[in-house]
Amino acid sequence: MAGHSDTIANVYAAFARGDIPAVLAVLAPNASWTEAEGFPYAGTYVGPDAVLRNVFMKIGAEWDGFTAISHELIANADTVVSLGEYSGTYKATGKSFRAPFVHVWKFGGDSVIAFRQHTDTAVVQRALQ
Repeated sequence: MAGHSDTIANVYAAFARGDIPAVLAVLAPNASWTEAEGFPYAGTYVGPDAVLRNVFMKIGAEWDGFTAISHELIANADTVVSLGEYSGTYKATGKSFRAPFVHVWKFGGDSVIAFRQHTDTAVVQRALQ
């Protein structure tokens, strides 16, 4: 279990450094990545390339200083739950936001096979308008 927690802690550290290849490297080839309904990139994407195109490239293009900071990791068998906070400034509006998140990471062996995002999308939407 500590191994999975360490893996996810490293994912957040890589994201903070802007090392997106390291983030994507933990995903299984058929990993399912679900962004919450109401979030700008809502939907389910399958595989690292789809996550890169539909989530990370858009975050990089549309936001300044976007962060996803994990404050606590809770592990149980093949699941790691991260409690944290997003922040960033939407380039098109110049509006910034802060919103709590819960991320649920599911492992199959050493790879992430599923990711699900939960966040206060109303707070995020205010930055977009």
